[in-house]
Amino acid sequence: MRLHLLAPAATAASRQARFPADEPLDDGGRRAASAVSLAAPDHLWCAPARRCRDTVALVLPGRTVDGDAPGGPAPGAWAGRTPGELAAEDPAALQAWMTDPDGAPPGGESLAALLDRVGGWMDGLDADDDRGVALAVVDPPVVRAAVAHALGAGPTGLWRVDVAPLTLAVLTGRAGRWNLRALGAASG
Repeated sequence: MRLHLLAPAATAASRQARFPADEPLDDGGRRAASAVSLAAPDHLWCAPARRCRDTVALVLPGRTVDGDAPGGPAPGAWAGRTPGELAAEDPAALQAWMTDPDGAPPGGESLAALLDRVGGWMDGLDADDDRGVALAVVDPPVVRAAVAHALGAGPTGLWRVDVAPLTLAVLTGRAGRWNLRALGAASG
């Protein structure tokens, strides 16, 4: 299977480096997503966030989503906040989240839990669909987790993958054997 993971286009929150809420794409994000040209996949999955659904509607207009893809990590009480705001308010909590894979925002999800969830989803995909191409529009942390899972890099590997809006990761393989084929900007 070829699994393509597309990060959504930019939102006001992503441009301000805020922990996400369920925000729509901003004007620049809509323009950028409208300019992306991707071949129609055999399977199309989308995370539940509005920014992901908006991106699908602009990148593949008229295409019906086949199912759900993993959502991004729950930011809990940090939704809508910047790391700078959190560092000023509770630097120990932010530092714990950044250095401990099991650390999580209050009411949120840890990087270790995200990696386990995304890895389980990937490994549960149809192993018999060797020639199929699937596209999943997912939040940047999910792209990072998928790449880290494919490379066996563990939760700390998530910090080593840069994912800008409209980054496309291409993975090949199946449960227990994933490879990173490409990581870069989706073509416009």
